[in-house]
Amino acid sequence: MTLAIEPMINMGRADVEWLDDDWTVVTQDGSWSAHYENTVLITEGDPEILTLY
Repeated sequence: MTLAIEPMINMGRADVEWLDDDWTVVTQDGSWSAHYENTVLITEGDPEILTLY
């Protein structure tokens, strides 16, 4: 199984909305935010963080 873990840290409220392109996410209150993604592969052995490669 492969998971994308994508936290979004907002300076203001947690409420967000998608723009008309159905891809871009912005904060409803216009506050600054940061987004980061890690892709993790879960196997029978140890998990692998794929975004380190």
